[in-house]
Amino acid sequence: METPSSLPPAPCSQPPKPNMAASIGSLKMRNPVTVASGTFGYGPEYADLVDLNRLGAITVKGICPDENIGNPTPRTFETRGGMLNAIGLPGPGAKGFIEKYVPFLKQYDVPVIVNIWGKGMEDYGKVVEMLDGEETVSAYEINLSCPNVKEGGSAFGTDTDSFSRVIELVRGKTQKPIIPKLAPNVPDIGKFAKAAEDCGADAISIMNSYPAMAINIDTLEPELANRTGGLSGPAIKPIAIKLVWDAAKATTLPIIGMGGIYEPEDAIEFMVAGATAVAVGTANFTDPSTAQRVIAGIENYLVEKGHSSIADIVGTIKA
Repeated sequence: METPSSLPPAPCSQPPKPNMAASIGSLKMRNPVTVASGTFGYGPEYADLVDLNRLGAITVKGICPDENIGNPTPRTFETRGGMLNAIGLPGPGAKGFIEKYVPFLKQYDVPVIVNIWGKGMEDYGKVVEMLDGEETVSAYEINLSCPNVKEGGSAFGTDTDSFSRVIELVRGKTQKPIIPKLAPNVPDIGKFAKAAEDCGADAISIMNSYPAMAINIDTLEPELANRTGGLSGPAIKPIAIKLVWDAAKATTLPIIGMGGIYEPEDAIEFMVAGATAVAVGTANFTDPSTAQRVIAGIENYLVEKGHSSIADIVGTIKA
């Protein structure tokens, strides 16, 4: 008979894995991390570098009804703590997206959020009509805040009447989740968050890049051919955190927070401020593994803090 001292040691019990799932309306994400539109192409560009099935969702580059060539070069400029871009939303249009990219995306078991935009209000409805029959398209992020196009974009995102009319138009064209992307340069983002809720949006995303500029002091010319562009990266994270906090006080809609997420701690900060999910953007250019690291880091944080679900930390800021 074995004595207690001779028995094999009992295996160390591992804490149960926390529930990482997040819901954006009817959109179910296996974890709360997606990628920001415009920083991840349409999926194939990163497929050899990232396990796409590991993401909570793929948010693809902006699509309008017709092909768009974007702005002239130079279109990007590195700044201290961030990046300026004035890409101008080049893309294949809805038909080109369906033909070229939908077959690729069908191979993966991950929701696809399509960022949509238009030069005029009617374009938003038209692009949804063209895309809505595709099962691969899980939701629409409505770009109402891009500072890099001369038509549409930020013009709709900084006026509550135009903002509301676009959301109502899109809502009338689809039953899929719609997620207006809010502009950061407004006096009260809470008004836009509440307007989105009143018009039938399923969630909101915050924030787009911040209108900005850089000048070459030798040539005395702007560094971007478009003259101005959008600032993204770590420099804007404190702005984005405050906007998420402000919006969360004004609406019950889920919020996808973004702006300067480079580490798990950045994403967790957004969630504590009130975001249900987050998007990794500019960091994808320098380290394509960022989104996967953020997912793992959030899970480790939940285990460390004894949380059973990602929902346990959303909106827990003590302020």
